[in-house]
Amino acid sequence: MKVSVYKIMCILPQPKLRMSKNKVLNLKDKIDGNEMDLSLCNLTEVPVKELAAFPKVTVLDLSCNNITSLPLEFCSLSHLVKVDLSKNLMTVLPDDLGRLGNLQHLDLYNNKLTILPVSFSQLKNLKWLDLKDNPLEINLAKAAGDCLDEKQCKQCAARVLQHMRILQDEVDKERERRFLKDKELEKKKETKQREREAKEKEARKRDKAEEKERKRKEYNAHMAALAIQEQKNKRKEEKKKRNGQMAADKKAAAESAPKAQRRSLIGLLFKLLLLGLAGVVGVCQLTGLKEEAVCVPINIAVDDGLSWVREQEVDVRVRELVEEVDIRARELLQKLSSLVPQLMEPIGVVPTATEPMETVEN
Repeated sequence: MKVSVYKIMCILPQPKLRMSKNKVLNLKDKIDGNEMDLSLCNLTEVPVKELAAFPKVTVLDLSCNNITSLPLEFCSLSHLVKVDLSKNLMTVLPDDLGRLGNLQHLDLYNNKLTILPVSFSQLKNLKWLDLKDNPLEINLAKAAGDCLDEKQCKQCAARVLQHMRILQDEVDKERERRFLKDKELEKKKETKQREREAKEKEARKRDKAEEKERKRKEYNAHMAALAIQEQKNKRKEEKKKRNGQMAADKKAAAESAPKAQRRSLIGLLFKLLLLGLAGVVGVCQLTGLKEEAVCVPINIAVDDGLSWVREQEVDVRVRELVEEVDIRARELLQKLSSLVPQLMEPIGVVPTATEPMETVEN
């Protein structure tokens, strides 16, 4: 079942608008079909929130009020087709005015406008425009014309849209130029940032290399100092060892000196003893004392020793050694035999002829 818009409006709670001087305005009373007449209501602002509750209203009359500007939310009333804002105090229109895509008729007569927003060029369905009695800037005023009749107002809409499209193109170009400039600046900034980061990285790398080189030099100096200290310690140890060895040698020499003296004394005594024995044997073998009781055992012992050597099967080297000893003994005995007469004359003993000793047979 179809229900009229008027009945729906009567059923729904109707919004009320508070006017200046504390007067309350019922919007329901201002609606006539698809039109809402809010002219001569002494309004200072547009009741956008309340108007949004009436999407079927396409014609809005706000003329002859004290409105100075339109709120941004006004641009959301895209269902509006005709708007009358003449004889107000507006100095500027919202930047998003181009969102009113269904707008065909716009009356801005007798306001304080100097320019229009660039988005005005997006009002593609605008067919009628009145900008008379506004302090427009020169180019915009020239494009708007006089708007003295219906035809001129339609021409005004077409020329102003064309003018605003040119401005829109210029704005777009300027925006593109700024975008490219900003992009170029950003690119340069990024390049400088990369260069700065590269320099910082290179500086950190250089600092790291210098720090590494410094540590390496410190390490080498430390190792050299340790080597020098080790050499000093080694020299001290060697010197200490040498001093200890010298002290030990001195001590050993001091301790061995009496022993050497004792050994040399014993050797001397032993030599004297051997010489004495040789002299005794020579006396007993070569002098007239041979038959004396004292010499008999000595002569027997000598003869027995010579006989034992002859009886032994000894090595050739041993025999040669014995022969050498026998030769040296004979030479010694001959020397002694020449000395014995001289030794015996003081005591009245006359030596007898010597008998040759038997040699050791091979």
